Amino acid sequence: MKTNRTFGFAIIAALALGTAAFGQAPRPRLGNPPPPPVLPPGSELPPPPPPKQQPPPPVNPPPAPHPGDQPPPPPANPPPAPNPGDQPPPPPPAPPVVPPTEPPPVQPPQPPPPPIDPPNPPINPPAPPPIEPPVTPPPNPPPFPPPFPPPFPPPGNPPPPPPPHPPQTELGGALPGLTPEQLAAFTAGREEFENVETPETGLGPIFNNVSCAACHSAPATGGASTIFVTRFGRMVEGVFDPMADQGGSLLQEFAIDPAAQEVVPADATVIARRMTTPLFGMGLVEAIPDRAILQNALRRKPDGVKGRASLVIDVVSGQTRVGRFGWKAQQATLLAFSGDAYRNEMGITNRFFPTENAPNGKTDVLALFDTFGDPEDEVDPVTGKSDIDKAADFMRFLAAPPHDARPHRPTPGEQLFRTTGCANCHTPMMLTGPNKIHALDRKQVWLFSDLLLHDMGTLCDGVAQASADTTEMRTAPLWGLQTRTLYLHDGRATTIDDAIRAHDGEAAASRDRYLKLTPADTDRLLKFLGSL
Repeated sequence: MKTNRTFGFAIIAALALGTAAFGQAPRPRLGNPPPPPVLPPGSELPPPPPPKQQPPPPVNPPPAPHPGDQPPPPPANPPPAPNPGDQPPPPPPAPPVVPPTEPPPVQPPQPPPPPIDPPNPPINPPAPPPIEPPVTPPPNPPPFPPPFPPPFPPPGNPPPPPPPHPPQTELGGALPGLTPEQLAAFTAGREEFENVETPETGLGPIFNNVSCAACHSAPATGGASTIFVTRFGRMVEGVFDPMADQGGSLLQEFAIDPAAQEVVPADATVIARRMTTPLFGMGLVEAIPDRAILQNALRRKPDGVKGRASLVIDVVSGQTRVGRFGWKAQQATLLAFSGDAYRNEMGITNRFFPTENAPNGKTDVLALFDTFGDPEDEVDPVTGKSDIDKAADFMRFLAAPPHDARPHRPTPGEQLFRTTGCANCHTPMMLTGPNKIHALDRKQVWLFSDLLLHDMGTLCDGVAQASADTTEMRTAPLWGLQTRTLYLHDGRATTIDDAIRAHDGEAAASRDRYLKLTPADTDRLLKFLGSL
């Protein structure tokens, strides 16, 4: 009985401690003074002995009684149940939940702290989006317009995010989001773009083709082709002479009469071929602000890569602008690009290029065969547009090659595109600025070009044009690469691999990294490029 009595006292003490551990005052024993008064609500309870513990119940419960006195306790954390012969079983302990009126001991109630990051300032919709984030890469190595991909818009005033499933337009179609009036202008422009000119409509007397679409047709109207034009000139004391007095630097290969046929002058020392460029998405390229291209020229680049903007006089506005169209970035706007092509490629003079080309510079031959007054492309007084305006409308509203801009994990080929240094010049994405045309307003342009002139060493055509020197070429956009069968400005490469191996000048270091890739990595990079 002595053992049982001792055990009973131990059980009573354990129950008292266990009850205190759940935030309840121990029951007073007989003969003790009355319990202390109840504290006001919200006050902390005085720490009962032993010190108050947070749930779960105490890790070290009172020791279990001797196995001979009672059955083994259940494998639970609360104190073992007493011997049924000593006292009735106590009620189950209260669940280990802190009373709702008791504040957390570690975080007492207090005013919420101020946020760590202040809220973003209100966005001003009319302000143009910042250009620097998408075009300024980290300095090391090699820089690449952050991020690659996913394309997160820059802070401040970004363009609207792409829809979850961005609309995909077939090549040759119109930009998504055009108004009915703009879509009608696109349709009328395509009709003019495909229209076949004749001598009666102003063709010639010397020309390279009879319509815009004759050269821009693959794989759809507005694309490229395997048709080439010829440029010629000569070097005089280290300076390029375009031989303009002999009809240079562009050779017109056809004439409305054999007597007007042009030939490359015998004293020309530079003869270069240029392939037709695709026009998909050119309205988006036109809508990229000049300052964004200038920022591309200012950002730091490794491997001796420089790049500079082509500053030209825009014949439309008379202002100095950043050129972006043509192999030498010789035109800044689509209307100027259109007027240039009508006069130089089809022999149709217009209000921006009103002077006819004389066959090999012979004005007497020109007088024999040029029977139309200049300019030959007249403005319609009803619509206020001429043919060059319609053709510019078609190019402006022509959709870009499809690209899924949804955020995604970069593929191995995309990563290699960056690490080899391809992206130093072939900037994946740029942004258009604010534009009254919704389809062009602050849009992502996945053109894979910085639109700058670069010294390409042996990969050049030797022709100086506009502000470009003989060794400088504009970075060719890579979007739509999967539709092409010939590559580089002169079509010398029949595969993408051949085109990369031919890179030189500022691209030599990137080319050398490519040549050192394993066969597996080479295939990954080529697969990525072939998907553009």
